[in-house]
Amino acid sequence: MAPKTTAQAPLTPAVLHILLALSTGERHGYGIMKQAEADSQGKVTMGPGTLYGSIKRMMEAGLIRECDKRVDPEMDDERRIYYKLTGAGRAALAAELMRYRGVVEVAEGRLAHGH
Repeated sequence: MAPKTTAQAPLTPAVLHILLALSTGERHGYGIMKQAEADSQGKVTMGPGTLYGSIKRMMEAGLIRECDKRVDPEMDDERRIYYKLTGAGRAALAAELMRYRGVVEVAEGRLAHGH
């Protein structure tokens, strides 16, 4: 069995963008892909394999969970599984954003001092 993801471990870009996409509410897989693309200005594009592989690992790690199957009125009449963040998922996202802030502070400090 894969080890559980800890809040301190850096997240992969796919996992980070899935957490970000779900931070504002429940979404189905296609909605997560589209939101990740929008959030990254098109730099992050996930195929279904990457997306659903990441979702499976994230569910095993307790970062997200399935909530229900329902129709997305903007797409079609097919029922889709929606996902949502868990408390652990929110904590992992917060920890990752703090880690990024720390990296940015170090970089800005070095650039300001010419190192």
